Amino acid sequence: MNRIIDSHLDLAWNALGWDRDLTLPLTEINAAENGISDSNARGRATTCLPEMRAGGVSVCLATMLARVRPQAPADERRLSVDHRHPAAAYAAAQGQLAYYRLLEAQGEITLLRTAGDLRRHWRQPAGEAGKQPIGIILAMEGGDPIVAPEQAESWWRDGLRSVSLAHYGPSRYAVGTGESGPLTPAGRRLLAEFERLGMILDVTHLAEPGFTEALALFGGPVMASHNNCRALVPGDRQFSDEQIRRLALRGAVIGVALDAWMLHPDWRKGQTPRGAVRIDAVGDHLDHICQLCGDCRHAAIGSDLDGGYGTEQTPLGLDTIADLQRLAGILADRGYSDDDISAVFHGNWLDFFSRHLPQ
Repeated sequence: MNRIIDSHLDLAWNALGWDRDLTLPLTEINAAENGISDSNARGRATTCLPEMRAGGVSVCLATMLARVRPQAPADERRLSVDHRHPAAAYAAAQGQLAYYRLLEAQGEITLLRTAGDLRRHWRQPAGEAGKQPIGIILAMEGGDPIVAPEQAESWWRDGLRSVSLAHYGPSRYAVGTGESGPLTPAGRRLLAEFERLGMILDVTHLAEPGFTEALALFGGPVMASHNNCRALVPGDRQFSDEQIRRLALRGAVIGVALDAWMLHPDWRKGQTPRGAVRIDAVGDHLDHICQLCGDCRHAAIGSDLDGGYGTEQTPLGLDTIADLQRLAGILADRGYSDDDISAVFHGNWLDFFSRHLPQ
C-alpha cells in the first residue's frame, strides 16, 4: 500500500459544522445521520480518522474554514461556514484549531509545524493497526479568519502554515470562485506578511486576475491544494494550462480533487447520476498535469473529500477515502512507474513541505 499525503481535508469543519465524531468508524458516523435532512451528503460521509489510517493517509493538510458574508441570507448560513463579521469568523476558526489541539492531546493526530516534525513523523514505524497518529499540517481555506494582515503572525505562532486568500466569491483579501477581480489592498499587505513569515500561499479558488497578481507580488512558496484542469472540465474553478505551467515554473505542486463536478463537464449537483463519472477521471487530471509539465513532480492528491459533499458527489469507485489507493492501479495502467506513483501519492508533497516548512 502506498502512503498518501492528502493536501486538503476539512476535518474540523466536518467535526464542528456537521457534528461528526471523526474518531469513530465510518459506518457509525453515517448511521448516526439517519433522518438528518439539512444536506444530501448526510449519511454519505467518506472520511474519518480510522478510514484515513486504513487507506494509508499518513499526513494531510487539515483546514480551518470560516467566511465573512455580511449579506448572506439566514437560510444560507448552514453548517457553520458563513458569518456576518470578521471577529466571528476568527472565533469560529479558533474553535476549529482547538479541535485539532484536542485530537493531538488524545493521541489521534500530530501537529506538524516544521520540516523536522514532518521528517520525524514520516520515519516513524507504522505501529499497531489503527494506533498511528495522523500528521496534520494546519491550513486555512479563505483568509477571512485573519482579521487584519498584522494578525497573520499570531496565526503563524498558532501553527498555521498554508493559507488561500479566498473561497467562493469575494473575501476581505481577494476574489474567489464564481466571480472575478484582483487582490484587495489588504490582500496585498497580507501577502507581504506571508512572505516575511514564511507562510505558504495556496492559490486554489483564486479568481484569475488575483492569481496573476499574487504570483507577481509574492516571492514565497506557492502551491495549489485542490485544483483540477480547465482543459478537461471548463470553468473558473479549474486551472488553465497556462496557469499550470506558471505554477510548475514556481516549483508548485497541485493536488487533484475528487469532487465529481470538478471531474465531469456539465455536472449538475443533485441531477447528474453518480455513475456519469468514474474514479478513472482523477487519473485524467493527474496525467494532464504531468504531460503539461513534462514530468510527475507537480501532480499530487488533494482530495477535498467530505468538503460539503459525500458519496452522492464522488466518482464511482470512491466510497471512502481508503479508495484513493485505487489510483495506483489507474496510473499504472497508463504506464506510470512505481516511482512516479509514489511521487504523486506522497513524494512530491513530502519534498515540497520538507523544503518550505520552517527548518
